[in-house]
Amino acid sequence: MPDEVYTSGMSIVRLQIALQFDYGLESWEQLLRRKIIDFHQDQESHWVADLDCGHTQHTRHDPPLFPRPWVITTAGRDSRIGTELECGWCDRKTIPDSYAPYKQTSVFNAKTIPPGLRQQHSTKAGVWGIIHIVRGTLLYRIHHPFHSEETLDPHTQGIVLPEVTHEVQPSEDAEFYVEFWRRDEPSRHN
Repeated sequence: MPDEVYTSGMSIVRLQIALQFDYGLESWEQLLRRKIIDFHQDQESHWVADLDCGHTQHTRHDPPLFPRPWVITTAGRDSRIGTELECGWCDRKTIPDSYAPYKQTSVFNAKTIPPGLRQQHSTKAGVWGIIHIVRGTLLYRIHHPFHSEETLDPHTQGIVLPEVTHEVQPSEDAEFYVEFWRRDEPSRHN
C-alpha cells in the first residue's frame, strides 16, 4: 500500500475508503447503534453505559486511545443520555444476560400466522425475541442494518433484536412460535 495510507494525519474514514475502493478490501461493517439510557460504575469504578437494548459498554476516559473527559463528571455523563453507541453484542445477536423470557405466542402455521408477521415489523425498545421452529422451515429476513436472510428449522432458532425490522415466511408445513424476552425484574413480593 502507498505510504499515504499510513500517515499520521490519515482519518479513519480515508483509511476505510482506501481499503475498500483503492485495494478492493471490504470496509468494516457498521455496528448497530443503541441509545445510552443510564450509567453505572463497575467493580473497578470504571464508568459503564447502560444501553436501551439491555447491553452495557465501558466508557472509560483513557487517553490517547479513548479520550472521553465527559465521563468523569455527572454533568458530562448526563449530557450523553440519549446519544448512541455502537453495540457489538447486538451485532452478534446476543440476548443480554440480565434478560429472561416473559411471554410466548401460540404456535402458528402457514394458515394461522398473523398477516403482520409476513410484513416488516419490529419489537419495541428493550424487547428481544427467539423464533422457535416446531417443524418445517421458516424464512427469516432481517432488514437494516443486517440485510440478511436465514432459513430456520427445528435445530436453528432466530434471534429477534429490539427495534430491528424483520419479516417471516413459513413453509407450508411450518409450525413455530415466538418467545419474548425483557430485562428480568426482581420479584416485588418479599
